Amino acid sequence: MQNFSKLIAIARREAGAVLAEDVVQDALLVAIEQGRADLEDQANLRWLSGVVRNKARMSARTARRQRHRDGLWQAGRTELTTEEAAPAEVLAGLPKALRVIAALVLTGHNRREIAYLLNLPDTALRQRISALKRHLVARGLAAPHELSGLHLDLAYGRIRDVLLPALLRHGGSFASHDPDGHLFVVRRSQTGAPRQ
Repeated sequence: MQNFSKLIAIARREAGAVLAEDVVQDALLVAIEQGRADLEDQANLRWLSGVVRNKARMSARTARRQRHRDGLWQAGRTELTTEEAAPAEVLAGLPKALRVIAALVLTGHNRREIAYLLNLPDTALRQRISALKRHLVARGLAAPHELSGLHLDLAYGRIRDVLLPALLRHGGSFASHDPDGHLFVVRRSQTGAPRQ
């Protein structure tokens, strides 16, 4: 028990009281895996102290980085909410072709999906995206952060990874989700004749 208290003290000194016990538990698991669970053996205890120290430093570094990232994200979100236009404001007054593209981007679709849904070649899509940006600038609106999908062909989250089995099973062209989170798979018509 005294050795366990020493390990907790090392972890607390390196990582803080909140992470100390978890760090020691992780280090003890490593010791068991390595066959060094006998804490009465001084060589094992020195080795385990080093493992605790390294794990504690790593945990503290990870926690600092996460706090830093969270702070940057929150600061960025605060800036965006004060500067950017609301999605309804962006869609109002747009020509129909641009309104459709903006609505698809705001619901999380990327360039490839928009091109497929609207049956547009890449050049035509690029022209419409440029026109949308010019239209927003002319109206003095900052684009919402959701329109970042217009700049890059980004994956919009793990939800699409979950859709892969359904996509393959149903032979779809792509799968996505609507703003309410309802999942769907888009596939070509099974009949050759055009519908309506």
